[in-house]
Amino acid sequence: MATSIDITILRDLPYATESEAQKLDIYMVSKAEKPCPVIMWMHPGGFYEGDKDGSAIMPLAIVNMIKLVQPMLERGYAAVSVNYRLSQEAIFPALIYDVKAAVRWIRANAAKYNFEGSKVAAWGSSAGGYLAAMLATTGDEKELEDLTLGNPDQSSRITAAVDWYGPTDFLQMDPQHKQLGQEAEVHSADSPESRLMGAAVTQVPDKCKAASPMTYIKPDSAPIFIQQGAQDPVIPYPQSVTLAEQMIAAIGKENVILELFDDMAHAGPVFFTLENIHKVLDFLDKYMK
Repeated sequence: MATSIDITILRDLPYATESEAQKLDIYMVSKAEKPCPVIMWMHPGGFYEGDKDGSAIMPLAIVNMIKLVQPMLERGYAAVSVNYRLSQEAIFPALIYDVKAAVRWIRANAAKYNFEGSKVAAWGSSAGGYLAAMLATTGDEKELEDLTLGNPDQSSRITAAVDWYGPTDFLQMDPQHKQLGQEAEVHSADSPESRLMGAAVTQVPDKCKAASPMTYIKPDSAPIFIQQGAQDPVIPYPQSVTLAEQMIAAIGKENVILELFDDMAHAGPVFFTLENIHKVLDFLDKYMK
């Protein structure tokens, strides 16, 4: 598709300096006429791989970033793709500290990059979808914020969130897998979720509760658009259903969309179609513009 916009990409800007992982890429229209609301993208990869540039070892974690961000830019947004510490470097809650630090950095640098700093949305898939849900629900949770990472005077509260097939409650994943007739492996010490927690999830129930967006839902949680495949063998789809139900109870059904794709598995191509990206942007427009 021929683009009518000239895109500027700025790579590897540090939003904090504790880890090499704390960097982000900015995609923006080269000559935007007014400050742009920001969509912050968080990559997939099971908490242990993936990258802000869309590269990954496992095929399901590869993202074509230009194809993803171009519709955002054409509709007046700037896109910021962030890396965060992976589980082999640091366990929960380090990755939450990181994405919150990235939101604060975006606000602190709004004037420099022509951002509309008051409007920041979080969007991610799989592990990144989990992070989007956490950002949506943990607006002012002091214990999930490490202000030493920078810009402590800025808020990490987001305006809206998009969760594509992210896990939401690690302790419920295996029971839900079994209920759906799927393999149940999350309780194993080498599952991605257990590695993120630093121990088999069943051994650290309190920590898993602290790592669930469900724990923090309240009336001022951010609006959220949740999409998942009903045939997802990696993340059981009831994870999305429960999150949606609890968010609706707290913030109203007008602020929550749950869409399940009947025949779609994890990270299926339907999510990244132009039509679906525009559907998500229609949702974000309500809150971001």
